[in-house]
Amino acid sequence: MGNYFQPEIECASREEIRAIQNERLVKQVKHVYDNVPMYRERMDEMGIKPEDIKSVDDLHKLPFTTKDDLRDQYPYGLLAKPLEECVRIQSTSGTTGRRVVAFYTQHDIDLWDECCARAIVAVGGTKEDVVHVSYGYGLFTGGSGLNGGSHKVGSLTLPMSSGNTDRQIQFMTDLGSTILCCTPSYAAYLAESINERGLRDQIHLKAGIFGAEAWTEEMRHDIEDKLGIKAYDIYGLTEISGPGVSFECEAQTGMHVNEDHFIPEVINPVTGEVLPDGEKGELVFTSISKEAFPLLRYRTRDICILSHEKCPCGRTHVKMTKPLGRSDDMLIVKGVNVFPSQIETVLLNKGYAANYQIIVTRVNNSDNLEVQVEMTPEMFSDNVSDITAKEKELVAALKAMLGIYADVKLVAPKTITRSEGKAVRVIDKRNLYQN
Repeated sequence: MGNYFQPEIECASREEIRAIQNERLVKQVKHVYDNVPMYRERMDEMGIKPEDIKSVDDLHKLPFTTKDDLRDQYPYGLLAKPLEECVRIQSTSGTTGRRVVAFYTQHDIDLWDECCARAIVAVGGTKEDVVHVSYGYGLFTGGSGLNGGSHKVGSLTLPMSSGNTDRQIQFMTDLGSTILCCTPSYAAYLAESINERGLRDQIHLKAGIFGAEAWTEEMRHDIEDKLGIKAYDIYGLTEISGPGVSFECEAQTGMHVNEDHFIPEVINPVTGEVLPDGEKGELVFTSISKEAFPLLRYRTRDICILSHEKCPCGRTHVKMTKPLGRSDDMLIVKGVNVFPSQIETVLLNKGYAANYQIIVTRVNNSDNLEVQVEMTPEMFSDNVSDITAKEKELVAALKAMLGIYADVKLVAPKTITRSEGKAVRVIDKRNLYQN
């Protein structure tokens, strides 16, 4: 058995969870039908009335929602509560097209804070802990979510935001931070900086809650070794609430979805057909407790697998794997599906840090894949033949993993820009070469 923030919900029987979901879904469908014109029009077109949705078994009858819908309805089109009842917005860090803006009532924020509190308690957090939040604050959901969750638990909260690494490390040592919350790439950077300054023995961290970008098991172990902590995954997205949609427990065999607030489905990304447990597909969420910005069957574009297998931690909520890639950021190079996580796995297995960039170009109608990789200080050498041999070794390892040839360029330590938010892993220049 483990640590729970709300044991009566986190360890509820499957029957209890299903009863909560049924009741909340029925109420939510009526709420959006009455208050969101887009959903009313779509349901009318499909010949569906709110009373046709009697339980979770009817979920598949409802229309999907996509990121394009959110952009088309910007800013107020999907608002399901009067603006005067809303107390906050958050917005995505996306760079393409119009931003996505999500609205929250105070009730929505309270529930979001509880979801993040569950995640903090699951990694061993108590009111005795010092929670060091280095996710970005402001419009980005990361900082606000873990900040609110830490307050609910009663922990001392350090609202650091990202950047200013010297200050981060000073507060970490002076105030005895015990739980670090940030992106995995920033955790790796902090670990590197702490070790360079020789301050590892002055750090009191025991756990890290890392999310907002894809990371591999190899990267997890690398961060754990360098910081002497246990690193846990957390998942969320602005459109559904922010971090805390799901989180890892001590078993670390997937992330428990907070099913009393979000109903997950996995679908075939091409046909939209709902897939059974254990099958890989696109993750879809329906918000059943949100008031201001409730989305029905939102397509996340994240590829994952759901499992209802019993968890040794005692939680009964369904688990999702960490995203295995995205149906929209998957690169198709020379007709082959390439995920950045595959490249990261090869690099970490070969002893490189997770500092790399993938650059795709098109020359004479042919795709070209280049991977720029930072050498660690120990590997760094001025000997050209050493570097060439290392590059050839990586070319062969990437060919074995991807099935296609990639140019590899090893670069000096610290030459790839560090990210304080989400790491920019892929630069696809092909559209510049197309007519």
